[in-house]
Amino acid sequence: MYFAALLARTEDGWEASDTELDDVETLSDLAELAREASPDDDTVLVLIEQEDSWFGVVRIDGEEDPRIFVSDAAAAARSSYGEILLTDELLGRDPGDDVDLDALDLDGTEDGENEDADEDEDQGAVSTVNGSAEAVPHGPVGDAGILDDLGVGEKELRSLSADAVTEIADALGASEVLETVR
Repeated sequence: MYFAALLARTEDGWEASDTELDDVETLSDLAELAREASPDDDTVLVLIEQEDSWFGVVRIDGEEDPRIFVSDAAAAARSSYGEILLTDELLGRDPGDDVDLDALDLDGTEDGENEDADEDEDQGAVSTVNGSAEAVPHGPVGDAGILDDLGVGEKELRSLSADAVTEIADALGASEVLETVR
């Protein structure tokens, strides 16, 4: 189960809105959606959480490029919403890098069946991200300092797990407004 919300910082505090990501296909689409939530170019946070699996934070400050943090890239890569966040730049790849699909061990288990989960854990997940199949690292990727100036430090962000979106909202003083859209 997924939960996604926009938190827009205004002069009166944080405003939350529930958001549907069904029509969002790219990070640019997501950034545009976030910018629409704040006509004054204030900070907008997009918080996405897949229950007990991963969470992501996208920060939009006016017209600047989005900043992204994903708690577990391999888990997010198996999610259509996660794939939006896992850009080539975030994963440290050149956008033009093509993967030789013949070199991959595609044994028919890539549609969710997994014969040997322990092997996947050791080697990293092979996922299709932004149109190319590559190994995606287990664990966090992106800008862990994304919320430093808002009171959630890098160490704290990396240690969040089960209900990360609520914990982030608590730290920002936005838990009440977030609960109105949950």
